[in-house]
Amino acid sequence: MDIAGRNVAVITGAAKGIGRAIALRLSEDGFDVVINYRNGSASLEELIKEIEGKGRKAAAVQGDVSVFTEAKNIMKQAIDIFGRIDVLVNNAGITRDGLLLRMKEDDFDKVIEVNLKGTFNCIRHVSPVMLKQRSGKIINISSVVGITGNAGQVNYSAAKAGIIGITKSTARELASRGINVNAVAPGFIDTDMTKNLSEKVKENALHNIPLKRFGTVYDVANAVSFLASSNSDYITGQIINIDGGMVM
Repeated sequence: MDIAGRNVAVITGAAKGIGRAIALRLSEDGFDVVINYRNGSASLEELIKEIEGKGRKAAAVQGDVSVFTEAKNIMKQAIDIFGRIDVLVNNAGITRDGLLLRMKEDDFDKVIEVNLKGTFNCIRHVSPVMLKQRSGKIINISSVVGITGNAGQVNYSAAKAGIIGITKSTARELASRGINVNAVAPGFIDTDMTKNLSEKVKENALHNIPLKRFGTVYDVANAVSFLASSNSDYITGQIINIDGGMVM
């Protein structure tokens, strides 16, 4: 991938799962990487070593993206370390699933705060940096349930649908300054988040996937790699489903 002078990526929630795969893939593409995490993770040191083994630099920055000032500090630390931010991947997210009639107010609020408001917070604070540079790629991690909805995930579906709205609105606002904003919407991806689902739920999900397999974190990372590269310079405001054809 041609990154031609654009070589610093900030990835939120990058300690494990999809975020970790994206960090590794972008380092392979030639990016130095800021790994954002909220809580301590034993795998962070290993991830940094892997990235450095690919000939790139990596730095771990702690911060809760759902807190406006902490999101600002994440971007500030990235600038302090690397001097610029060329790619922001808004990956941080949580789930607190439950049927509507049993869902607690806190379970709804917390998912919205982290998944949706966290995305806004990070875009809000990275935008001045990219506007000054007159370039940048913002890639948001949404979900197919933000398009279709899903029983037991009113909070998560609402947050991921909101991310689609944020993507399209910010793409319109920032395009004139050379900033592309897109999103990927993963379907059923094999991660720690989905490993705890029952076999019946997994079987039903597989039945609705034309490619007849679950996605991997690398399937998502490959799409993010494309959107972070110059190959996507004429693409903005788009949502790319990574779902094996589940939503058409």
